[in-house]
Amino acid sequence: MTNTPFDPATTVIEDITGDYTIDPAHSRLGFSARHAMVTTVRGAFKDFEGTAHVDTANPANSKVELTIKAESVDTGVEDRDAHLRSGDFFDVETYPTITFTSTNVERDGDDWTITGDLTVKGNTLPISVEFESTGSARDPFGNLRIGFEGHATLSRKDWGLTWNAALETGGLLVSDKIKLEFDISAIQK
Repeated sequence: MTNTPFDPATTVIEDITGDYTIDPAHSRLGFSARHAMVTTVRGAFKDFEGTAHVDTANPANSKVELTIKAESVDTGVEDRDAHLRSGDFFDVETYPTITFTSTNVERDGDDWTITGDLTVKGNTLPISVEFESTGSARDPFGNLRIGFEGHATLSRKDWGLTWNAALETGGLLVSDKIKLEFDISAIQK
């Protein structure tokens, strides 16, 4: 099996300073967790919106805001998704949104670190997400697009997502550590 990388990123604009809206049709907010400590289950949130102000000269002036509809969680298995929507996990009836508001942005070349407040199930804690710029381009409709890929790992228990079940052979059904994955395409306003 050959691991062929994607085509190289397009970089049309050197200074991407400006205001952007996240394009949910071309972005992914994903996550993965270990199940029964033998396999990885992946999912994503399908309904979200966000904005960003990017300041390349002074990254600390940059800002990101994101709102996710918790009920849009999708792992490809409806029974599991219903359980994730329940009070055992996201409790979407009581807490319909997950939000992120940046508090600090740093840049080192093409790498960006966005730190902010993540609110899940009424619990707000800081998190830092490492992002890599994946390019900029003008699409066929005249829109300036910028792309970023990012990741972070967090403890779900910190946000009140504590449900679990013990396995007969030891260990737990669902890992505490959750990997977050971001593939972001944003359009300049």
